[in-house]
Amino acid sequence: MIPPGLYGMADAGAGDPVESGAMLAAAGSRVIQLRAKGWSPDAIAAAARAMLPLLRAHGSLLIINDHPAVVAAVGADGVHIGQGDGDVAQTRALIGPGRLLGLSTHTPRQVDDAQAVADYIGFGPVFGTQTKATGYAPRGVDALADAVRRSRVPVVAIGGITRDNVSAVHSSGARCWAVIGDILRSPSPREAAGFFAAIE
Repeated sequence: MIPPGLYGMADAGAGDPVESGAMLAAAGSRVIQLRAKGWSPDAIAAAARAMLPLLRAHGSLLIINDHPAVVAAVGADGVHIGQGDGDVAQTRALIGPGRLLGLSTHTPRQVDDAQAVADYIGFGPVFGTQTKATGYAPRGVDALADAVRRSRVPVVAIGGITRDNVSAVHSSGARCWAVIGDILRSPSPREAAGFFAAIE
């Protein structure tokens, strides 16, 4: 089961993901995704190996974006994939038993279809975001709440989440909230991450 609270994003597009992951874990995020678009599998594996002991020191899980073979190779805790990022059954086989499989969803139909294959789902973008081009318009909190009602697995809210709107996200019943911009743009990223991690 994915831990509740801040779903930390160690995004290589915003700086050193090892450094970001360590900061997020120290701030209280209990699950952190390593996302390194454009990196080779070997480079991602090297970053993951560097991150793991830093995260383990705080009891945090490591999820790797898009690369299920790397998950098993380095002993990470799971993988997160998007719609169209390969065969889900093959992804499950690659990561091995006992690891988490997360799947991004954007529509009610995708939420319904994900139930049979995912351990948790990401849903969004809830709000407008400049961090990642999803190809989908903002869904809003009502759609997020509907996804939570429909889903038998935990829901991670994604897209445009800030200190100003996270209370509405929390009230929707989402188990976690993924935040990048509002943490990294803060004068004190660790303090901002701690704010999101402390919400219960």
